Amino acid sequence: MTEKTASKYLLNLEKHFAAGNPVLLKASKVFQELDQIEYDLGLIEMDETTASKNSWWPIISLIGGNSTAKSRFINNYLGSDELFSGIQTSSHKFTVLLHNNQSSPTTLPGTALDVDHRFPFYQISRKIEQQQEGEGDRINSYLELKTLNSDRLKNKLFIDAPNISAAPSSPVMSLLTKHIVENSDLALIFVDVFDSTAPLVDELIENIILHQDSNRFVYLIDKPAAMLNSATNSEIISSWQRKLAGLGLNTGQFIVLSSQEGGSSQNPADFAAIDQRIANVGYDRTYRVLNSVEKNIREINNVVMPEVKKAILQWKDRSAFSSLIVLGFIATVAIFAEIQTGILEFLIDPIIGPAIVLTLIGIMTPLHIIFSKLQAKLIISQLNARQKELHLMENLAGIFEKNLTFSRMMLPISEPIGWNKKTKLRLTQTSNKTKELVQLLNDNFSTYDGLSLTGHLDSTDFK
Repeated sequence: MTEKTASKYLLNLEKHFAAGNPVLLKASKVFQELDQIEYDLGLIEMDETTASKNSWWPIISLIGGNSTAKSRFINNYLGSDELFSGIQTSSHKFTVLLHNNQSSPTTLPGTALDVDHRFPFYQISRKIEQQQEGEGDRINSYLELKTLNSDRLKNKLFIDAPNISAAPSSPVMSLLTKHIVENSDLALIFVDVFDSTAPLVDELIENIILHQDSNRFVYLIDKPAAMLNSATNSEIISSWQRKLAGLGLNTGQFIVLSSQEGGSSQNPADFAAIDQRIANVGYDRTYRVLNSVEKNIREINNVVMPEVKKAILQWKDRSAFSSLIVLGFIATVAIFAEIQTGILEFLIDPIIGPAIVLTLIGIMTPLHIIFSKLQAKLIISQLNARQKELHLMENLAGIFEKNLTFSRMMLPISEPIGWNKKTKLRLTQTSNKTKELVQLLNDNFSTYDGLSLTGHLDSTDFK
């Protein structure tokens, strides 16, 4: 077994995100173990890592509708004494907002996000191309990166979605909307998005329903300050709770924001509840990263290996069928020869008979190998297409090709090479270590008999 070195990506993650987070640091070691298993199976290359499937940044997404509530919130929440009118992002792009110490904001193209593995849109152009041919090269039309000097952006990313109510419905917009809902640790959704009907709004509702048990959604209600007091706030929230419940959205926190009639600013006091929620987004990120290990393991067990097993069975059936056609042809010729000349006596001859059988084996063995290799090429093409369809980073064809050995071509072995009790046990042990890390993270918030549980798993061996 060749030992896989830690990928540059994973080492970079440790450097940027794990230094001050002991749970993430140990999680990176678990990812290394999972990478070794996938490398041994032939699913990833030496410098690849399963940790690249999810961004390790704490991610907050902002989704709104036709009103100016979201843009006003962004300007006020991320602004300072020098309020930048340019903070309002493009209305038709998904904009990633990142902290920078420079005094003026900078806008970078979407390619900056696509090629940088630290960001949540890493290699998203590949998925865009799979979703709609030709659009992968137009990533700058869908994404941009904006840097701002805002303390509230430190150590986290904000993703500002375009106006969902007015955005044109397309496979790419649907993909990107689904992507940010799935990958966000916190989603701030302005309720004006539900005031209109549009295909993207319906898809947004479906995506929220799929993930609403994750406790990541906060619904922001923007109302003029003159309309608000403690009594009306409760009525407004109750009204929206009933409306969203009718859409199937039954969970989530509601926060009312006060705005001026003229639309200029919001009361900073309104941001206290949002600040409190965002303060915990780092923990949400850690849980998400740990869950991604479990998700990767489930994906191997429930998606990757079944796809490979299915391909191996199909390959063997096709190869055997091709050989049977040749054998059937030979048998047919033998029957006609028996009718014409009577060759059966040669087959039962103690010397000629075995010679004929050995000759037949000598002919069929290389033919079967040729058929197997030809059928394997077709199966590999199917697996490559299937990998794209399932959006997998694992190389399905890679593990399949490891099965193209002489013994596996000739013998009825359907289990993929390397997929054995030892490998399954290693996956189980990796899963158990992840669960222990979740317990360790839980202990930061738990007490037992008045004593904090923090650190009782510090001695856990993750070497």
